[in-house]
Amino acid sequence: MRSLPLPLALTVRVLPVAVLACAGWAWTSGPMADSSRQPAAAPQPSTKRAAQSAASATSRAYDKPPEPCSAVTAKTVAELVPKADPAGKELAAADRSLRRGCSWSALKDYDYRWLDVSFEIKESAATADTAFTARGKGDTAPGLGDEARIAVALTSHDKQNTREAVVTVRAGNALVTVTYNGSDFESHGAPPTDGIYKGALKAAGDAVAKLTGKTTSPTG
Repeated sequence: MRSLPLPLALTVRVLPVAVLACAGWAWTSGPMADSSRQPAAAPQPSTKRAAQSAASATSRAYDKPPEPCSAVTAKTVAELVPKADPAGKELAAADRSLRRGCSWSALKDYDYRWLDVSFEIKESAATADTAFTARGKGDTAPGLGDEARIAVALTSHDKQNTREAVVTVRAGNALVTVTYNGSDFESHGAPPTDGIYKGALKAAGDAVAKLTGKTTSPTG
């Protein structure tokens, strides 16, 4: 979990973001039979799994991350981060051909909101799956990529509470990570879980759609 780049002495730490993409495969096997021969028998389940595993290890549906600051629609930004510049601010990255991210933040009256989205391209779907598995726990988030999870937590720093949701998605050989959090500086409290939870899923839906070119309908 990272501290926010907030006033009131909160410090900023952007969670590494990575993400996502979608890969599939197809294969054919067996010699072409003449009219006097029966069609070749289908591979046994174990053979199919081996073929799928090999294909997954080499599949690469995405070669580079999409432009991150257009990954979340202006409408979603306005809803989740009121008063934020919809253009966002691209995050620094050592290699933009493999990893890119963007953030939005704003203070409206006493309510602060932060949103960031990151894309990370891996060598294969299998590599992305390994990275996804290693990145913590959370509740399953159906309707996003090949697999997705969401985790929500409440933290406190200098008597200021912050509620944050992190969505991690794998789509093929790509990973997408969305972080959404907020604080109320007047009450020193945090926004309700439901709003942060649903807001993070909404932004994740936009981001995955940007990556895959397909509309997504996350649920949770």
